[in-house]
Amino acid sequence: MTSVADVWPDTDDVIGELPALELAGAEEIIEWTYERFERVALVASFQAESGVLIDMASRIVDELEVVTLDTGRLPEETHTIMERLGRRYPIRLRVVSPDPDELEALTAEHGTNLFRQSVDLRLRCCDVRKVRPLRRALEGYDAWITGVRRDQAHTRGGTPAVAIDREHDGIFKVAPLAGWSRADVFQYLEQHGVPQHPLYARGYTSIGCAPCTRATTPGEDERAGRWWWEQDQTKECGLHPLTVVREPV
Repeated sequence: MTSVADVWPDTDDVIGELPALELAGAEEIIEWTYERFERVALVASFQAESGVLIDMASRIVDELEVVTLDTGRLPEETHTIMERLGRRYPIRLRVVSPDPDELEALTAEHGTNLFRQSVDLRLRCCDVRKVRPLRRALEGYDAWITGVRRDQAHTRGGTPAVAIDREHDGIFKVAPLAGWSRADVFQYLEQHGVPQHPLYARGYTSIGCAPCTRATTPGEDERAGRWWWEQDQTKECGLHPLTVVREPV
C-alpha cells in the first residue's frame, strides 16, 4: 500500500510543521490541511464536533468530501441530522458500510446482539462495522480530519492536533478540535446556528450505534452512555488508538 511518504516528497517538511500546529486555532489547522494535501477526507459521525468541522471547512473549500460510517445500527436521528447538514452545506457525502460477507459471518456465529455478550465480542462487532470500513474508505487519501477531543476521555488525552496515522498506511490524521472542550463545541454551534443532533436534547452526550448508546445523567462522564453495561472498561471502539496521558510516578 502506498503511504503518504511515497506520495508527498516533502513529508519531512510537513512533519517539521506539526509542533507549531499544536498552538494553532482549529480554523488554521483545517486551512493548513487543505493547503497541504490534495485528497482530504473529513470523517464525520454527525455528532456535535462534526457540525463544527463541516461548518469551518465549508468556509475554506468549495465542496467538502465527507466520509461517514453507516454501521447498520445507527439511530434514525443520526440519519436525520446527516440529511439536514447535507442540505445546508456543500457536502459530497460518501456513506461507507460494513462488508456484507464479514457481517454475515460475524452475526451467523455470534448473533446480531453479540456486543452484549463480552467486551471481546463487542470489539469484534466494532471492528467489522467501523474499523475495517474506515480503513477501506481511507485508501487513496493523503489526510483525514476527525472531531476527537482530548477531554472526551482519559484514553484520548494525548491526542495530537496532527500526526502520522500508522493505522491507515501513514497518511496524516488531523484533529483540529483536540484542545477544545465540550462547552467550546456547543458554543460554536449556537453562535453559528449549526443544526445539532436531535438526541442531545434527550440527554445524550455521546452518540454511536442505537443499541450501544444511552442518555447520561448529571455528573456522569461524557462517554458513560457508550456500552454502559460494561463496568470499568475502556470506552473506545478501535477507531482511535489510545493516547493516554499518564500521571507522573
